[in-house]
Amino acid sequence: MSAFFHSATFGAAAQMLIGAVWVFHGLYSKLLDGIPRHRQIVARVLGEKHAGLAVKAIGLGEVALGVWAFSGTERVGCATVQTVALVAMNALEIALAGDLLISALGMVALNAGFLTLVWFWATATIR
Repeated sequence: MSAFFHSATFGAAAQMLIGAVWVFHGLYSKLLDGIPRHRQIVARVLGEKHAGLAVKAIGLGEVALGVWAFSGTERVGCATVQTVALVAMNALEIALAGDLLISALGMVALNAGFLTLVWFWATATIR
């Protein structure tokens, strides 16, 4: 593999991108309700009564994951938590709110690519 993909430059860029994705979706999409469909999906999965609080809790968790990624500490642990979170969210969304998704297959493909980057950052980039 190219030395670039094992360089500090690539590692720093990947780290910033990973953190930014989590902060964007946690803060903008959920906490600020910038993408209302996210709240609708949570309502479908957990019920309308719990959706408001749950989407805020999920948003805070996503922001925390972003901050963790930005910190660069315990990368493998961070990647593991991201993987569990995305797989769980995707499975619940597809099973219980598939009709609210733009594209279930597209979401899975995008998240698989994202997790590939996450794991490469966690295990192969220069520390």
